Amino acid sequence: MPVPSRPADPARFTTSRWTLFIDRAMTWLIRSGGVGIIIAVFGIFLFIGWQVLPLFFSATVTEVSAVPLPAGLTAASARGMISDEWGELPAILSSDGRLAFIPQPAQSSAHGAASHPPATAVPAASIISLDLGEGPGSQLTASTIDPRTQRIIAGTADGRLAVRRLSFSADNNAAGVRTITGDLKSEVTIPFGTPGKPLRAVGYGDGDGGSRKLAAAIQDVDGALKVLVVPLTQKRSLVGSGTVKIGDAIDLTSRVIGTPRQLLVDERGDSVVVATSDGSVFYFFASADGFDLRQTFRPFEDQGEATISSINYLLGDVSLVLTNPKGVNRIFSLHVRPGTDHRTFGQTKEFDPLHAGAETYAPSVRNKAFLVTDGKQASLRYGTSAAIRWEQDFPFPITQSAISGKYHRLFLLDDQGTLHTYDLDDPHPEAGMTALFGKVWYEGADAPKYDWQSSGASDDFEPKLSMIPLLVGSFKGTIYALLFALPIAILGAVYTAEFMHPRFKSVVKPVIEIMASLPSVVLGFLAAIWLAPLVEEKVPSMVMVVLALPVVAALFGWIWTRTPMHIRSRIRPGSEFIWFMPLLILTLWGSWSLGPMLETLVFTGDFRQWWRDTTGLSFEQRNSLVVGIMMGFAVIPIIFTIAEDALANVPPSLRSASLALGASRWQTALYVVLPTASAGIFSAVMIGFGRAIGETMIVVMATGNTAIMSMNIFDGMRTLSANIAVELPEAAVHSTLFRTLFLGALLLFLLTFLVNTVAELMRQHLREKYKTV
Repeated sequence: MPVPSRPADPARFTTSRWTLFIDRAMTWLIRSGGVGIIIAVFGIFLFIGWQVLPLFFSATVTEVSAVPLPAGLTAASARGMISDEWGELPAILSSDGRLAFIPQPAQSSAHGAASHPPATAVPAASIISLDLGEGPGSQLTASTIDPRTQRIIAGTADGRLAVRRLSFSADNNAAGVRTITGDLKSEVTIPFGTPGKPLRAVGYGDGDGGSRKLAAAIQDVDGALKVLVVPLTQKRSLVGSGTVKIGDAIDLTSRVIGTPRQLLVDERGDSVVVATSDGSVFYFFASADGFDLRQTFRPFEDQGEATISSINYLLGDVSLVLTNPKGVNRIFSLHVRPGTDHRTFGQTKEFDPLHAGAETYAPSVRNKAFLVTDGKQASLRYGTSAAIRWEQDFPFPITQSAISGKYHRLFLLDDQGTLHTYDLDDPHPEAGMTALFGKVWYEGADAPKYDWQSSGASDDFEPKLSMIPLLVGSFKGTIYALLFALPIAILGAVYTAEFMHPRFKSVVKPVIEIMASLPSVVLGFLAAIWLAPLVEEKVPSMVMVVLALPVVAALFGWIWTRTPMHIRSRIRPGSEFIWFMPLLILTLWGSWSLGPMLETLVFTGDFRQWWRDTTGLSFEQRNSLVVGIMMGFAVIPIIFTIAEDALANVPPSLRSASLALGASRWQTALYVVLPTASAGIFSAVMIGFGRAIGETMIVVMATGNTAIMSMNIFDGMRTLSANIAVELPEAAVHSTLFRTLFLGALLLFLLTFLVNTVAELMRQHLREKYKTV
């Protein structure tokens, strides 16, 4: 007889359908969340990368206008060119002692319009005389233009040196239209050497706030070239400047071997550089007794052509930019050489060669860039990194060149008298692969090095933006933190999981996990105020503690294993540490107290001085040891918690099997539990590594925050994360420093991504090897 079927329960069917629906919805929600996280991570990566990319772009140059010279001025008569700050009213110096201002057509350049309206009302072409007098003797025979001080130094046929100050002014009318005007102011006119004899090269500089000046010239006296230097003084007060007093001329000719051809005076008026026709350079420095010949060198002695085509100062007048007829382009910078007590010139850079020697030279007044031209070739180069930012061959010979004060326009004068204006887009010339990751020979340094120093006290400072010291500092802090944290965290996790009584474990583990909630700023404050002074005075005591604790612990364990069973059985398993605590405290107190004795017997009574004398390394109060201890303290809870969970999740059947086969508890922990939990322990170490390498506040507050490349444990450091925290508030948006800090963030991102990827691969490998759940 068939059994009648039970009617379906509609409520049960509806519940099952809703359960299935919710299950599917949650599955898609979880998948969507995972995909969203991946998209967010890659979005962050792309955003940071987009901010960093411009650091590695070259300069772009675009022609915007070509203006003919005014009547009466030819390219052949042009002796120099200078531009105003805005690049809207360049001026050309002619051989007849006149300065012609060439107005530029209105441009819609983004560079000029960034802070000023377009210049649509510039005045018509105007010419101003240098006021050198009348007659043949007023003709220019030598001249130089200093774009930084906007001075024109002119030498005449009758032996006079004239200094004129050029000034540009901008006026904006009610409609926001800017008008640029130029003017000249006479500073001083000096009679030089033999009256009536022409000057072939001139130089001028001032120092001490303008009270001490120096003029120099090469004078042609009936075919004999003389090098003359004239010191000048001018008293300054709150109400103005006094009369310039001309000192006695100093003749340096007898000390210059060869025929002098070119001459430079640094902007401070401290030194004179003379180049001769045979390729020698003589460097004179002002002293109380006159001028000392500090150095003689031949910059192209190793070349087939040793003569010098051009010699000019780079911005700051610390480096010389030289070329020879073969186009070899080198930079020689002042630095202190070993065995000397003053600075001399040494080669620091060499660029790719030009077609031939430079015919024109135009330095930037904003950075270490300079423009050199040779015939039809123009090349924009950067002195710090020896990088060629832009280079091009033109269809016309170039006779004069200039760079605007804002480093956003270039001016080239061709041989037909046409002034070509170019927009320059090079916002990050001080960046690039060499500057960011290579060794760079900076001005004043005795060798190439990696260095980070983003700002300085003067405008001619070279930004030092190497990422290498920051990477080294990041790894250095992380290594010292892990050296402190790993033994404590992992051994503590092993003891807690394998040997401690569950009643004590239920207290110890939450307490250690609460340690992870301590704010980094609190730990950094404690490190700076309390720990750093303590470490400075108690290094020998710390050495005694590090040596004594493991020895005493091992000795206690050895004695414990040999204690009779009837005594050991009286102590509940898992509470043995209670009996060890008094010995631990006694060992800590005793070894810490013996620290001064160790310092007296071994370290001559002063560990800090002993360290400096013995190793030659420094000893700073805020150092890597302080960071390692405090940052290790911050990392311990993370590593301990994850490692203890991994150990506790090992199946109990494995422990029981090991103990049943006669293995001790320690052997079981070492040879069974640890390998099985190795994947989880490795993950704990990698997470601790990521926590340490990204730490900011502890590093900022507990170190000297100096970007030095040293693994000395008693030196400070600067990490990538700390550098971002310190520098970002002062970095202008989209500036080179701003983007370089984003590069640091990108390196941190890639580093943690790489570490996590390797950690996951290793975890999977260990999991497969030991069949970990």
